[in-house]
Amino acid sequence: MKTFKIIEPTSEAVPFVLSVPHCGTEIPKNLTSYYINSHLEKLDDTDWFLDKLYDFAPALGITTIIPIYSRWVIDLNREPNNKSLYNDGRIITNLCPTTNFLGEDLYVTDYQLDQVEINNRLTHYFKPYHDKIDQIFEHLKSKHKQVLFWDAHSIRRHVPTIHENPFPDFIVGDNESKSCHSKFTQITINELKKSDLQISHNNPFKGGYLTRSKGDPRQNIHAIQLEMCKDLYMSQNETKYDFKKAEAIKNHLINTFKKLIEKLT
Repeated sequence: MKTFKIIEPTSEAVPFVLSVPHCGTEIPKNLTSYYINSHLEKLDDTDWFLDKLYDFAPALGITTIIPIYSRWVIDLNREPNNKSLYNDGRIITNLCPTTNFLGEDLYVTDYQLDQVEINNRLTHYFKPYHDKIDQIFEHLKSKHKQVLFWDAHSIRRHVPTIHENPFPDFIVGDNESKSCHSKFTQITINELKKSDLQISHNNPFKGGYLTRSKGDPRQNIHAIQLEMCKDLYMSQNETKYDFKKAEAIKNHLINTFKKLIEKLT
């Protein structure tokens, strides 16, 4: 069963891997009847169109990995043992979410998500995605001294259950400088600042499980998470891809990626 898609570089490959773990939209047919229909119509916690926003990456030599299935099946950016990423009272959905970010139930009342089903999803959806990233790292490290991993996310401007105030435009996360050498983080922040948009570092997001588990500067693997507000590239209450807005954000991302690649190679 294919659970993710690899988009290969269309120019000479560089040691840069882009992950967009929350853009998947499919639900396995054997599970659809267990979800509340009104939620399936919206898939509200999806990082909508983020793969489209980053569609410039292959031309820069970057390898991209994106999931096919929704984060509501299993969240690829959560601890596999379901340990919370933060302990400050915010709602952080589980490895296999039973509620959305607003705390609303996702499943019909008579469905019970048990450990057997969670283990099944870990085996068939979670592990293949993470294993593939590690395989790509191994391949790139056989040709290059260091590899950069960029984990791309987007979120509604204001989610009170997570943070009482609206989010800044860009939130750069490097797990309190543990997942990435400072030179790459600084390039990212400096380039994004040229946008005149609001930039935050590790607050209120410092990187999820992908950033924390993949980033290992001692092994020359550097991981950065970028969270951005959806209204930067979407309109109509963050529901429609806005080509004009997106083009401006793409330009800032392209310039950032080019600077990072220069430092990598």
